[in-house]
Amino acid sequence: MTTAKSVLLPGDKSLTHRALVLAALATGVSEIEHPLASLDTRSMAGVLRRLGVDISSLRGGTVRVIGKGLGGGGFLQPSRSLNCGNSGTAARFLLGLLAACPWAATITGDASLRRRPMRRIVKPLRQMGASFTEPPTDGLPIEVRGGALRPIEYRSEVASAQLKSAVLLAGLVARVRVRLSEPLLSRDHTERMLRALGVPVESNGTTASLTPVESIPGFRMDVPGDPSAAAFLVAAALLAGREECVLRHVAVNPTRTGFLAVLKRMGARITVHDGGESLGEPVGDLVVGRGTLCGTTVTAQEIPALIDEIPVLAVLAATAAGVTTFHGVSELRVKESDRLGLLAANLRAVGVQCEAHEDSLTVEGTAAPPKGAVDTGLDHRMAMAFAVLGRVPGAAVRLSEYDSPGVSYPDFFNDLDRVAPAG
Repeated sequence: MTTAKSVLLPGDKSLTHRALVLAALATGVSEIEHPLASLDTRSMAGVLRRLGVDISSLRGGTVRVIGKGLGGGGFLQPSRSLNCGNSGTAARFLLGLLAACPWAATITGDASLRRRPMRRIVKPLRQMGASFTEPPTDGLPIEVRGGALRPIEYRSEVASAQLKSAVLLAGLVARVRVRLSEPLLSRDHTERMLRALGVPVESNGTTASLTPVESIPGFRMDVPGDPSAAAFLVAAALLAGREECVLRHVAVNPTRTGFLAVLKRMGARITVHDGGESLGEPVGDLVVGRGTLCGTTVTAQEIPALIDEIPVLAVLAATAAGVTTFHGVSELRVKESDRLGLLAANLRAVGVQCEAHEDSLTVEGTAAPPKGAVDTGLDHRMAMAFAVLGRVPGAAVRLSEYDSPGVSYPDFFNDLDRVAPAG
């Protein structure tokens, strides 16, 4: 009998970001085990260090953070702009943190990040009492002038975990009540982790409410594997179809695993083995078996729980029998690239019939091996998705570059080779 391949995934990016921020706000020392040491998380650690937080190297396996406490007075005013690189999470979380700090600071990033929408984050923070100097376009750089904030009850027009987290963090640092509602439930990592640290956070459907506390304690967290990273290896295992694959110690938060429900609907054989919790986050092993895929319809209501996995679901749909349609995907146009337009163009470039509209994507599966050149747009998820598609037997997919996966998954190509060897 063949032994199943087993892979330990890199730590989850969303959880690493939040662990670093909460450790910076804690009283005392925190230890973060198995963090993701990618370009994005290093950007987050870098800007927190610029604010005076003592953070050891992310490359050491365990990160030690000496917190500054709540209240906004513990951070140091930076002498120059805080550069978040390509990390939208770092920029948006910083907007919330700095809104409660009694001085001015400027947030910026690389060319891609400077084009990404920030006004949706600024709007509620401005209502809380912070002031902002913004560019004419909706992006960065933004100067934040913070201070004492007011409580807020806010109804967001979009389902966004980064917006929700920015408001919750502002309320946490400023020690004021916040209540935020969104049209659909977005990722709830921030709420879960705050509750695990003793912060009264209520979640009622799509509404999250925070009651202020004087302090949060230092903590220890073993960061589980990234389910978004897992999606690419799950897809590779399904396309290779050679033997069973086990992805160990993966975050299986229901607001992050919508892609599993879609894949099971398409005919994939995937089992989740319960592995307990880590700082409020459920953990498990994913066991991937062989399966024949067919097309499906992904509704707008499902999108918040799988927004980052749409590129890899789309390339799987390209190999499935029948047609797959994704609804409610306009948010993809304001990611690291215009993911929706780029995804459709690249699928057509490798021989797949595909149509992108303002808010939907339709992919017609084919048994023909994909062949052609792919423009990644320097987007890590685009590069990883089409690298996975390139492991279909007989495929000849050429990427425009191979460096962008380092933003979120530095060892991606090594792990891809383990799950689905080239050739």
